[in-house]
Amino acid sequence: MATICAISSPYGAGGIAVIRVSGEQAIPIVDSLFAGRVSLLDAAPNTVHFGRIHRNDETLDEVLCSVFRAPHSFTGEDTVEIACHGSIYIQQTLIQWLIDAGCRAAEPGEFTRRAFLNGKMDLAQAESVADLIAAQSKAEKDLALSQLRGSVSNELASLRERLLHFTSLIELELDFADHEELEFADRTELKNLADEIETKLQALLSSFRTGNAIRNGIPVAIVGAPNVGKSTLLNALLGEQRAIVSDIQGTTRDTIEDTLVLDGILFRLIDTAGLRETSDTIENMGIERSHQAIEKAQIIVHVIDDLTIDDVRLIDEGVKGTIIEVLNKIDLSPIHPFTHSSVIPISAKYGEIEPLKQELVRIARESMQTSAVMLSNARHYEAVSRAHAAIERVQQGLQDGLSGELLSMDLQDCLSALGEVTGQITNAEVLQNIFSKFCIGK
Repeated sequence: MATICAISSPYGAGGIAVIRVSGEQAIPIVDSLFAGRVSLLDAAPNTVHFGRIHRNDETLDEVLCSVFRAPHSFTGEDTVEIACHGSIYIQQTLIQWLIDAGCRAAEPGEFTRRAFLNGKMDLAQAESVADLIAAQSKAEKDLALSQLRGSVSNELASLRERLLHFTSLIELELDFADHEELEFADRTELKNLADEIETKLQALLSSFRTGNAIRNGIPVAIVGAPNVGKSTLLNALLGEQRAIVSDIQGTTRDTIEDTLVLDGILFRLIDTAGLRETSDTIENMGIERSHQAIEKAQIIVHVIDDLTIDDVRLIDEGVKGTIIEVLNKIDLSPIHPFTHSSVIPISAKYGEIEPLKQELVRIARESMQTSAVMLSNARHYEAVSRAHAAIERVQQGLQDGLSGELLSMDLQDCLSALGEVTGQITNAEVLQNIFSKFCIGK
């Protein structure tokens, strides 16, 4: 493969920039532009060398070159990482000189793609690299790092390996189809394994709601009747005037979203239109969106005050999210007769909302502890869903006494779907779609 180069640090001027070069000719190409005490051709693996980048009589910059030799590098190829000063001119000129010396500009995600193709990581781990780079919170970082270390990959690989054993035995039975009495795959053991795999796949599918929420922000819908202080509460949580606050009912006519990080957890706050009966067509559209936000939210903050304290009809029964009841405007009634232990008293106007923040974090952390291994990637969820459907067909087939040939088809479908997650089974189009979403230089 061609030797590639790209800027790996964020675009723009800074103290230091890093240019990554990877491929069979990485070390000779960089060495042709490098002058230091030691030639990079003779450099030991995993060493750093100070020198200058020059061409003809022009010195571009003083740099540090880190040398990694195959297969002990990120990509599994010979790699040089050049740390230069962060001038945009220096970065762009260095890239141009490298291209003139024989490199090609890297495509988005090409370094990580090469790491996958060279067996340094599987596809699920490669995707977690992009998630780690994009992490906006500690929880998201921890989840991406766990997946990079193989939490999802190892779980699926273990299931796939055990299933592959039985599939091989059934395939062996088909080779001896003339001897119907031969049965290499014990049906009772296969049933027990299918039951175990179905349970684990269902647990993984159930974890996606939490994993996806950690990745994109746990959705929190702030709901209640008009004028109870929902927008004021949103502003207090964000620490800025994000939503318009007014005494006029129906001011908020659409959902307003923003994100907040509390104790390392990303929350996606959704301020909704006040829930009430109205003949205003536009306001009714906003109220409909409020109900949609309630249905999708993982946490629902139901704001009430003195006037709406007995109004429990605002939220439909059977919602999936956890409901937090909040009594707002306690600054108007410091000694309030309503002392129900499940209701959190706050004053959004004066920023007295710490108990609510603590409850949001508590609920979020509780949900994160439901599974040691979590799915957070939609592609993984879709593939595991197909694997789950296939193993359910295997269970039904065993119950109905289907032939080994029919069981084998469903077992192969399950194996194929699981293999798609880790990249054991894939195609060029899928890889192109995945790695095209990476940043250049990674």
